[in-house]
Amino acid sequence: MTTVAELCTKTLTEVAALIKNKEISPVELTGAILDRIAVHESKLYSYLTITAELALRQAKEAEQEVAKGRYRGPLHGMPIAVKDLCFTKGIRTTCASKILADWIPDHNATVVDKLNAAGAVLLGKLGMTEFALAGYHPSIHPPVNPWNPERWPGASSSGSGVATAASLCFASLGSDTGGSIRFPSAACGIVGVKPTYGKVSRYGVFPLGESLDHIGPMTRCVEDSAIMLRAIAGFDPKDPTTRRVTVRDYLDMLRNGVRGVRIGVDADYCRKGVDPQVSAAVLATTKVFQDLGAEIRDVKFPLSDDPFWFTICAAETAAAHEKFYPARANDYGPTFRSFLEEGVQVKGTEYAQAHVKRQGVCRMLDDILQKVDLLLCPSMPMPPMLVKDFRPDAPLSREASLGLLRHTAPFDLTGSPTISVPCGFSTEGLPLSLQLIGRHDEEGLVMQAGYAYEQATDWHTRRPTL
Repeated sequence: MTTVAELCTKTLTEVAALIKNKEISPVELTGAILDRIAVHESKLYSYLTITAELALRQAKEAEQEVAKGRYRGPLHGMPIAVKDLCFTKGIRTTCASKILADWIPDHNATVVDKLNAAGAVLLGKLGMTEFALAGYHPSIHPPVNPWNPERWPGASSSGSGVATAASLCFASLGSDTGGSIRFPSAACGIVGVKPTYGKVSRYGVFPLGESLDHIGPMTRCVEDSAIMLRAIAGFDPKDPTTRRVTVRDYLDMLRNGVRGVRIGVDADYCRKGVDPQVSAAVLATTKVFQDLGAEIRDVKFPLSDDPFWFTICAAETAAAHEKFYPARANDYGPTFRSFLEEGVQVKGTEYAQAHVKRQGVCRMLDDILQKVDLLLCPSMPMPPMLVKDFRPDAPLSREASLGLLRHTAPFDLTGSPTISVPCGFSTEGLPLSLQLIGRHDEEGLVMQAGYAYEQATDWHTRRPTL
């Protein structure tokens, strides 16, 4: 018989069914997860704030509601956590910075309100890079990859990746401006979904780049991501970038398979600047998709070596930090401070030219997605790199960003929905990940294809040994 402690490593979907059928108590489950956090967190550093009292109170409320037949759905009573740039009323929201180290918001982010409405249990706020860029403030211990402590845990949503992979929460929220849902999902061997820009409200989420930021779920399987996205997606009058589009019940689409779905592959894009183990694993997925009935088509996605994402993001970041920089320049860590220095130097003409180039990428992808339904490529160009080769205080240069972000930033520029799904392991036992990109508002198809691949393989069932 499975114990409550053993349930912690199961998927949200599996355990939600037990809560619905009153076979497990949300209070017992939350207690077990908190116990697991107490044992492992001192080595993983995935949380910045643990809200144990709140979690147990919410779990008790969920237990009482379920007992009375007021079951709200698969997130009801499920312990989750959110990245520490999501505002939480009465709970500090630090963005892993000295600037906001003691800041306590007086309202929730819309995504937090939506998770509350779904009955989720909030375990706490997850670690991240300083203000969601690439480096960590010197006062913050970076999250540790549960597969190998010497390896990179991914970019800014690193705490979300680590906690989800290590079963210290059943699901989490991350944010993605240049790859920060996809990198930690790839590095930690989990599923990450970056929705269409504007599909999920960013009200009450501290910005990095306003025109690039996306909020999305990070989970241990595709079905769990579908549940999370369904809960948080939708129009929000408080966020002018959200749109009045119908939010599908993504769970209804997952099992539709990929027969007849056209998947585009640019072999050069999958190989150029990509570790051979990654490119081999990603290209090998085409055989799985073909066996499932998908049609694989050759396409070309010839990106230029112009780091204009850097120009847009740096300028928008400087705008977001105008209140603090340069007045409190010394309170920033070296990585983020150097990015702000770059941002304030961007000329208006440079920013405008970068947006013209951005439209070119949007049209290029749109042309491809007229011929195919999905684009397939790596989530990350290498297995998780050695931490010593990606120092937490190193500046993010234009050149470095170009190579690292080659398979992620284009789809923040276009605002396209993506999914990252485990697709193998390196010879050193490190996770590898495929990425699927779809047309705007076709998250359902993106997850449908990710689910079909996931169910045909067993990569997603593996857990790191803690």
